[in-house]
Amino acid sequence: MASGPNMMAPICLVENKNGQLSVNQEAQQILDNISQPVVVVAIVGMYRTGKSYLMNHLAGQKRGFPLGSTVQSETKGIWMWCVPHPSKPNHTLVLLDTEGLGDVEKGDPKNDSWIFALAVLLCSSFVYNSMSTINHQALEQLHYVTELTELIRAKSSPTPEGVEDSIEFVSFFPDFIWTVRDFTLELKLNGLPITEDEYLENALKLIPGRTMKVQISNLPRECIRHFFPKRKCFVFDRPTKDKELLANIENVSETQLDPKFQKQTENFCSYIFTQARTKTLREGITITGKRLGTLVVTYVDTINSGAVPCLENAVTTLAQLENSAAVQKAADHYSQQMAQRLRLPTDTLQELLGVHTACEREAIAIFMENSFKDENQEFQKNLVEILRDKKESFLLENEEASVKYCQAKLDHLSKALMENISAGTFSVPGGHKLYMETTERIKRDYWEVPRKGVKAKEVFQRFLQSQAAIEKSILQADKALTDGEKAMAAERARKEAAEKEQELLRQQLQEQQQQTEAQRRSLEENIVQLRAKLEREREDLRREQNMMLDHKLKVQEDLLNDKFKKKAEEMGEEINYLKNMIDTTRNDDAPWIARTLDRISTEITSIFSAPAKLLSNIVRGVGSLFKKK
Repeated sequence: MASGPNMMAPICLVENKNGQLSVNQEAQQILDNISQPVVVVAIVGMYRTGKSYLMNHLAGQKRGFPLGSTVQSETKGIWMWCVPHPSKPNHTLVLLDTEGLGDVEKGDPKNDSWIFALAVLLCSSFVYNSMSTINHQALEQLHYVTELTELIRAKSSPTPEGVEDSIEFVSFFPDFIWTVRDFTLELKLNGLPITEDEYLENALKLIPGRTMKVQISNLPRECIRHFFPKRKCFVFDRPTKDKELLANIENVSETQLDPKFQKQTENFCSYIFTQARTKTLREGITITGKRLGTLVVTYVDTINSGAVPCLENAVTTLAQLENSAAVQKAADHYSQQMAQRLRLPTDTLQELLGVHTACEREAIAIFMENSFKDENQEFQKNLVEILRDKKESFLLENEEASVKYCQAKLDHLSKALMENISAGTFSVPGGHKLYMETTERIKRDYWEVPRKGVKAKEVFQRFLQSQAAIEKSILQADKALTDGEKAMAAERARKEAAEKEQELLRQQLQEQQQQTEAQRRSLEENIVQLRAKLEREREDLRREQNMMLDHKLKVQEDLLNDKFKKKAEEMGEEINYLKNMIDTTRNDDAPWIARTLDRISTEITSIFSAPAKLLSNIVRGVGSLFKKK
């Protein structure tokens, strides 16, 4: 089962000291140990607006994230609290509390912008917390959202002229939740009651006019509408009218708080627990705690280098690490299962190859489940090579076990024969007949021994070859036989030896065919599982592209409804770009998958036809076992 967290209190994840961001190693280690998918909720807002109170409630605690009653910002950098998700089994809820925006103690306001951008990049639900009402001032304070196009890039390559890189933000940006604290207004519009969500959407409507002031006022509204397709709003009454209680709210019992505020807090938490999405990247890549830790380090290192965090580059970095781990996990599973299921020596080669096929199928499935963005299937090919070599290793071990077992049985069965040869028992008239009866008895007893393994015939054949000179000597010395009888006996021995050699060759040919069939099954299994994975990924890509287009069309429709015809027309180029991208993806789906499968099929076949690293060791290793006797 995937491991989850056991944090008793929050810890600083991204430290902000003297204008320099750094990742806390202890926090990163906590994330590295979380193999479960994560739901990441980040809260951002002006300092001293009660962000930490909400986050503590989400953690199910009254204390945790620091609360304060002064105008000094308590939270510096980004703090993290990982708790078991209360409603999603085998998921971890990661809560990120950010330092207050607009803190007068900070010298460089750019820090606020980077904290804001990091929160957007890391979370799946972005909570913006403000006071009193959503008005011009509140939207003006949210100017950080307008800077995201300068602080985040979706792709490393430039977009076509007339198309902004931010067009793809909707494919990986979080859901947007605006929490309004100490709300005193009535939820009404034109005298009619409205919902909290309708209140937010009305506040985000563009202001008519073309003056610079209007354009500046509209920019945050446009960015929120363009970047965040899913939006939600919660309003909260003042927790209590008692200033002393408010200043020490973490020690106040629930009964001392306004019942309406309690209900609003409960509604907010319930929404997060049931609606907040699992963190994913583009094309449905699920983020675990470990992957989140990698993203944090990648983004912070990029910011510190002076560059702009790019999702595409971050995914590439993440894929390299995760795909390497996926190969190792799959290979380890194969080794463990082969060791558990095999009883060496196997009676036949087919028995071992059957177990290999089953374990290989499971290993490939593990790799497919845990890998993503495997460009040119480099990691899959690496796994093919590793499993091939591991199979060869088990074949060698199986053959060694068979040789040792058979040799030990033959040594035991032929002990009396060897003693009689040394004692000259067969060096008498009629000795050849006695010798042949003894070897026939050894042969009968040997073949009655069960589970001798794949080298049973070869070991016995070598035993007979080692006795050939002795038999010939006994035959020639036997005075009870005529020269004709001796010649006939010699010819019979020669024919039997030739038949045994042919039988051995037939077995080797059969085993070679079985090996070829096992490789065919392996190739087929790789292709079948890769095809299914590629089809899923292309489906995710199409779904993502359609979502981007649908969102742009909805924004355009809203602009037209609000009489912003010029702005709606300006979106035409981006909409056409998305439509062309969707058409290209749809038309190239089947050919692209076919080309990919043809290429990987050829490359895997090449891997199988190349000499395995252990092949020479097998020949050398088994041969040395015979030489010891």
